[in-house]
Amino acid sequence: MKPISLLGILLVVCGALALAYQGINYNRRRDVLDVGPLHVATETHERLPMPPILGGMALAAGAALLIVGAQKTR
Repeated sequence: MKPISLLGILLVVCGALALAYQGINYNRRRDVLDVGPLHVATETHERLPMPPILGGMALAAGAALLIVGAQKTR
């Protein structure tokens, strides 16, 4: 398989995932108090939003690369 086709498949998959999830969720843990044997920590749930236009652009670019890769073999 040609590298351009592999890149196209990768972009299509990443674009579809970006459209489906629309962001990345992660947890952050911080130590609030650390006195002797007493340890207090907080855990916050945060989100890194991703605009749907990025997913759409990646999907379109991946489809274009797949079409270009298929035409080069003819």
